[in-house]
Amino acid sequence: MKKNYLLTPGPTPLPPQVCEALGRPIIHHRTPQFQALLKEASEGLKYVYQTKQDVFILASSGTGVMEAAAVNLLSPQDTVITVQGGKFGERWTEICSAYGINTEIINVEWGKAVEPKAIKERLKANPKIKAVFTTLCETSTGVASDIKAIGEVVKDTEAVLVVDAISGLGAIDLQTDAWFCDVVICGSQKGLMLPPGLGFISVSSKAWELIENSKCPKYYFDLKEAKKALDKTDTPFTPAITLIIALCEALKMMKQDGLANIFLRHRKMAEATRKAVKALGLELFAPTAASDVVTAVCVPKDLDGEKLVKVMRDTYAVTIAGGQSELKGKVFRIAHMGFIEEFDIIAGISCLEKVLSQMGYDFVLGAGVKAAEEEFLKNT
Repeated sequence: MKKNYLLTPGPTPLPPQVCEALGRPIIHHRTPQFQALLKEASEGLKYVYQTKQDVFILASSGTGVMEAAAVNLLSPQDTVITVQGGKFGERWTEICSAYGINTEIINVEWGKAVEPKAIKERLKANPKIKAVFTTLCETSTGVASDIKAIGEVVKDTEAVLVVDAISGLGAIDLQTDAWFCDVVICGSQKGLMLPPGLGFISVSSKAWELIENSKCPKYYFDLKEAKKALDKTDTPFTPAITLIIALCEALKMMKQDGLANIFLRHRKMAEATRKAVKALGLELFAPTAASDVVTAVCVPKDLDGEKLVKVMRDTYAVTIAGGQSELKGKVFRIAHMGFIEEFDIIAGISCLEKVLSQMGYDFVLGAGVKAAEEEFLKNT
């Protein structure tokens, strides 16, 4: 018998309260009982989003709400900026291209954050740009972007700012209204501590102006229909009832903790993780722009990065994430978001040390665990 430790950047572990909610008897969605839950979830999402705008709940993955953002805001042949600094920045480009939307790509070296001035210069050069697609935390690299600074750049232009916050919302600070984020999307399976299956999208009044004129084809993801339904505390199609019931429980937990405490907890776990891997002589992939959501670590030379992840998972039941795309086998990623606490990190680092030692990597056994524990003690 093995206890599983899930330290991946989605899905993340589920709190007992969420598991209990998922096991409750199903109810019908066209009832006052479900309407009360939907209202509770909507208000809770506004709290986490730090917004007064509506937040729509869709039965989809995070990629679904990425697509919803593109098709609702834009028309074929419109021009947008997409920031590509990793696999999920590239996804913005791929979605827009699928609908005939022209993309002006800002390529950013993987492991680095986009410079807001690069966006400013591109917007100045082309006033016809309709939207800027960015990423709060690029999951594939562990890089956090300065969304506040980017919002200041975009707010006085005709363009809207669209933020992929799938990996960051509920874990690191994102002030949707105060930072002039026009559209923010999120998925359920990361900082919000739920299984995959729900997507969330907020929309500013500036963004609604584009939505009213959008010509991209849409049906299931039509936000105008979603708004008509939400105004009546309803959904246009059958919602993921059980997931929304569980969402209410997760949001209650988050409100009880308070956003400031949640962000501080993630910062502590991130710092402990970073100190631990450095103590093992390992290098951070993104040393200057590391997020508090997931830490990407360079695989030591001559070690098989894919084998490292596989042995930790299949032999010792500690699941971390490998590298994606061009980083496959070159980095591994340890997540510290959602329902993860300090002893999960200690267990993960201990397993990492054991497997590194078995693979012949030379380091002082116990150094990583010691560094993590010292960091946690410092913040007790």
